[in-house]
Amino acid sequence: MADDGEGLLTRAMRVLQCFTDDEPALTAARIGELTGLPSSSLHRLLGQLTTFGMLAKAPGHRYTIGVRLWELGELSPLSLELRETALPHMLRLYEATGENVHLAVLEAPTPETAIALFVGRITGSGSIPTLSRMGGRHPLHTTGVGKALLATRDELWLQRFFAHPLERETTHSITSETELRAELERARTRGYATTHEEMTLGNVSVAAPLGAVEGLPQAAVGVVVRLDRADERRLGPLVVQAARDIRTALLSR
Repeated sequence: MADDGEGLLTRAMRVLQCFTDDEPALTAARIGELTGLPSSSLHRLLGQLTTFGMLAKAPGHRYTIGVRLWELGELSPLSLELRETALPHMLRLYEATGENVHLAVLEAPTPETAIALFVGRITGSGSIPTLSRMGGRHPLHTTGVGKALLATRDELWLQRFFAHPLERETTHSITSETELRAELERARTRGYATTHEEMTLGNVSVAAPLGAVEGLPQAAVGVVVRLDRADERRLGPLVVQAARDIRTALLSR
């Protein structure tokens, strides 16, 4: 694909979006393969991005995301306001449960492309391993925080969301609209959502939405526990209280 007519920012974004969880370090050849940019334009662009700290050189003639890009990302309200305000309450939830604690927001340019973006995480040596990471993107219908976020959406939004097939992450993933709508209704009634081995086998999650806060996307907090030690009757109230505390702190900031 030629880059004729494309602006510099567009080409730069095409390069930066090549980096993923599966490929955090890439050679120039691999970036060229993914973007289709001509070699001469690509190498000039890689040099510029490296000079400005958006990319960094790594062993093996590869590139990684640069420190300056991370630094700028930390100026986002998701970091400065949401995560920093939520961290003390997430820590209390971790101390009460000893389990992974996650904070996620609804990243939804459209309902059809909406995902749960993980913006905060607390874990410990005794916590069960999870797929989530800071900045990780996961489906709404297979994660606890994702279901909690879905439960905040209105009917018109959900109609568009369900217009596209839901992918199955494990054999336990709920991909039926009828079943998932029933799950969302239960979440609204009790104040928290749950998943049972729907994203990762052996894991159970319990999550609650924070509620609307002006200037921030919808957010949810949750815990992920091992199946054999998941006590939802105990975890549910703890997660709901943490969500309330975070929202109160955000509203009073």
